[in-house]
Amino acid sequence: MIKIVDSSHVERALAILGISAGDAMGSTNGLVSPPGKRPLFSFGVISDVQYADIPDGHSFHGVPRYYRHSIHVLQRAVQRWNSHQNLNFVINFGDIVDGQCPPGQSLDAVKKVNNEFQKINGPVYHLIGNHCLYNLPRDKLLPLLKIPGLNGLAYYDFSPRPEYRIVVLDGYDISAIGWPQGHSKTLQALEFLEKKNPNSNKNSPAGLLGLERRFVMFNGAVGREQLEWLDGTLQDATKLKQKVIVCCHLPLDAVASSQEALLWNYDEVMNVIHQYNCVKACLSGHEHSGGYSVDSHGVHHRSFEAALECPPDTDAYGHIDVFDDRLLLFGTDRIQSTEMCFNP
Repeated sequence: MIKIVDSSHVERALAILGISAGDAMGSTNGLVSPPGKRPLFSFGVISDVQYADIPDGHSFHGVPRYYRHSIHVLQRAVQRWNSHQNLNFVINFGDIVDGQCPPGQSLDAVKKVNNEFQKINGPVYHLIGNHCLYNLPRDKLLPLLKIPGLNGLAYYDFSPRPEYRIVVLDGYDISAIGWPQGHSKTLQALEFLEKKNPNSNKNSPAGLLGLERRFVMFNGAVGREQLEWLDGTLQDATKLKQKVIVCCHLPLDAVASSQEALLWNYDEVMNVIHQYNCVKACLSGHEHSGGYSVDSHGVHHRSFEAALECPPDTDAYGHIDVFDDRLLLFGTDRIQSTEMCFNP
């Protein structure tokens, strides 16, 4: 069963039954928990806050961006999450501060947003995105966000319950952003872009066709060592009979994302994932309009709508209830609620 819920249809159905949407137990944007079943665990999700103390602007494609308002979206999310009695943790899918943030304000802006995350009653797990790295180098960013990766890398895993494992990937492992100028990973990324993108502005996909449009500087790749780590982690999860949720700032499926937002080597990552049956979902940010798909191996892909693009008094955050046979994403406002069912 594959479902993205249109809340207006559900509200009309509830009205016919004489039930208000607010009275429907466990419903947000029209999704309702299975009767009589309690989730194994629940966690909050938000992506692309991209706060900056600057006037509103627009994306390259003309989409409005509300830089000062985005922190209010996060504040309301924290209030909602803290009122949820059974939320186990929160995952931030990256880009907490925007690249337009004035350079002298970067550290203070990151600290300001991070302070809001620290008000959450429970653990917070951060992913890094390109806008994070525009503002702070890895050696400052990772300790500030308490990201447990080693040697400046931001990939790690944890098990909130014996039945499940969360795997967090570092999509900017190979990247021209965030590493020192002469670092081997920077040089590798620049050499790669020189081969793949003929434009003088490597952030421009102009002239690139189809999936090649992902070869731009604001994306990155998972390196060889991380791919080997992922393979070993999925082997271990398989032995332990765990289901796995993979998280990455950059999307891993072209149907759940625009071509420009994909991880450079998403195909290599998915080749590893598809060798195992344990991975049930891949969750991501970066694609501000959001997206959802189920790939040929039955893996669900969900990229989350950006908090940055919420007009005042609207929101984009949610929480996921995790069951043995499904994930239920309860979205707020711009985030569409999504039911992701799979074989238990």
